[in-house]
Amino acid sequence: MTAIEPRAAVYAWGQRVIALDDLVNDGSYPERPVDAMLAARGSVGEIVNIGHAQELNEPVYLVQFDGCVVGCLEIELVPAPDGLLPETEELM
Repeated sequence: MTAIEPRAAVYAWGQRVIALDDLVNDGSYPERPVDAMLAARGSVGEIVNIGHAQELNEPVYLVQFDGCVVGCLEIELVPAPDGLLPETEELM
């Protein structure tokens, strides 16, 4: 059996990203209703961890949006342009 190398992540820890679509609860947050909005399209977040989905061979990004950490795939994110938001210590 040949092992497949995990695909490298495009984004980095601490990088600011923007949600390309509305991100809704898929059941990962039992205290919130399924399909509840977690982060709206256009929300800016910061990558706080990077994992890997073996069955997809894709990186999974944990993104801190306003008060909620959401697992995202690369197709759900785009890098936030420099200068979009003022740099603050709490977001760094």
